[in-house]
Amino acid sequence: MPGLFFMPPVHEISRMSARVVHIRLQLLYLTIMYSFRNLVVLLAGALMVAPVSSSAQSFSEKPRVFKETPRHYVCHRTTIPMVIDGRDGEATWKEAAWTNDFADIEGAAKPAPFYRTRVKMLWDDTHLYVFAELDEPHVWGTLRQRDTIIYADNDFEMFIDPDGNAHEYFEIEVNTLNTVMDLFMPRAYRAGGRAMLNWDVQGLRTAVHIKGTLNNPRDTDTAWTVEMAIPFHALAAYHTRSRPREGDTWRVNFSRVQWQHDVEGGQYRKRKGTPEYNWVWSPQGIVDMHAPERWGMLQFTTEPAGKGVAFREPEWAEAEAYLWEIYYRQQQHRRKSGKYAGDLSELQLEKGKWDVEMEATKRLFGAAIKQGRRTIVIDHEGKITRYE
Repeated sequence: MPGLFFMPPVHEISRMSARVVHIRLQLLYLTIMYSFRNLVVLLAGALMVAPVSSSAQSFSEKPRVFKETPRHYVCHRTTIPMVIDGRDGEATWKEAAWTNDFADIEGAAKPAPFYRTRVKMLWDDTHLYVFAELDEPHVWGTLRQRDTIIYADNDFEMFIDPDGNAHEYFEIEVNTLNTVMDLFMPRAYRAGGRAMLNWDVQGLRTAVHIKGTLNNPRDTDTAWTVEMAIPFHALAAYHTRSRPREGDTWRVNFSRVQWQHDVEGGQYRKRKGTPEYNWVWSPQGIVDMHAPERWGMLQFTTEPAGKGVAFREPEWAEAEAYLWEIYYRQQQHRRKSGKYAGDLSELQLEKGKWDVEMEATKRLFGAAIKQGRRTIVIDHEGKITRYE
């Protein structure tokens, strides 16, 4: 588009939509950053390691508009000291509600999991607490080295995006041996992100309890449980504020990777040539956990567990869902035409209730919605930015 990145004189800016000015500035910034990305990746290569390929761990699907409703959970505050032992023995855990049972990662169109998985959460001034119960008649595990690729075993995983911008998010994985893999994603794989495996959740505490016997195929087990205490300060490096307040809503999801197995020589062996099952709390609609806009919503309340506090949809949720529809349609449009669309009509979209500003080039686009004093922007990499 001619003149897209030309910023007018200061005396003319006041006549322009603030959203247009912001989008043009953001696109100019992104153009500069895009030019240096390969250099940055090379320089950071020693610190960044892409995990081993897994169908649910990397972006492998064509862009598809997300029409499902993310699940939600209200997380209550606790004031009692929490003992991280893999058990939910504290009274406050007994009061905390369970999530919905996990479903297949693709949703209701796929068969329901044959083992139950569910989670409950609490928080205090310093930590987010997570307790997961995974029904399992055959509890086994092999991996003992931290930051190895844990999902090569059966595992439990949590994904955390505190500010919901779909960039700069965290992942924690734990297997039955309480071996941990934790990582930071500067951006999703679809936007060229690479996992920083050298990043650790400083102060993370985890514990696993086996309801049965580990690595013993001669008996039938019941379940294994995972308990985690995640320090808020460990999530603060890439976010202005990590400790939540009343009503704050984070984007999170949980995943259970489940492999088929055989018993050979009195030991469990992962069955060769068979894919893993991916069971999740909030269905993604695609086989890809690294699409944070599809995660569930974790809303914090200062009320104690046991109090009936209803989930309140965030004011930004509906507008952002529409921006994500623009994002996915833009990706589809670029695959077909080789460039991004400059107008909603090219995407077969109407503004409807939203006053949308959008500008695009061949390789970049930005779209913004104004909500009162808040402006929400999405870019071609799938990053959400909220301005108050």
